[in-house]
Amino acid sequence: YEFGANLVTNEGNLALGRVTSDGRLTGRVKYDLSSMASLKSQFQMASEEGMSQGMFDLDLKGGDWNAQLKAGTSQFYGANYFQSVTPKLSMGGEIFYLAEQGRSGVGFAARYDGGDSISTAQVANTGLVSLSYLQRVNEKVSLASEFMYNLNAREANASFGYDYVLRQCRLRGRVDTDGKIAALLEERVNVGVTFLLSAEVDYPKKDYKFGFGLTVGE
Repeated sequence: YEFGANLVTNEGNLALGRVTSDGRLTGRVKYDLSSMASLKSQFQMASEEGMSQGMFDLDLKGGDWNAQLKAGTSQFYGANYFQSVTPKLSMGGEIFYLAEQGRSGVGFAARYDGGDSISTAQVANTGLVSLSYLQRVNEKVSLASEFMYNLNAREANASFGYDYVLRQCRLRGRVDTDGKIAALLEERVNVGVTFLLSAEVDYPKKDYKFGFGLTVGE
């Protein structure tokens, strides 16, 4: 069982909390210092050793750029910066340092927005390369694909997804080269009432998951 509470102000500040029957507490807080800066925090508290953790972020944004400073448990520190080079092309990078494990990393990213299509590329010195592409076919249908390659592990993965919006429902799905197939159906039963139906099938591991839910509220 899980109990949750949400607090949202008219200014957009919020505090979310969840506690489960096994004693695990999770929370998220966002507070806007100004139109250009905001503080964010996420945390988890659990009785299991090593499962309690927290992260604090300072988000900064300007007219054509945004940046973020991060600090978390296990002596984690990070920063990223993204800049609009042209109206369609944005580029940036990030760094992180995990003092407890003596690990660090540097990554670079680029994003191209062509209106009906969006392409992204990411590369990091940890050996991870990621490419994605989104195509809006029309107002109701969008298709997406993603490719990830781990240079150190010599492993590659590709996936394909779709998003189909109908008058009363929304259907989303995903299939990847690992043999996983997932689908989610959101059906609007009435004003403020949504029925959810989901399924995930992992053929190689013979793992099958099915679920349903009901959301009540605006």
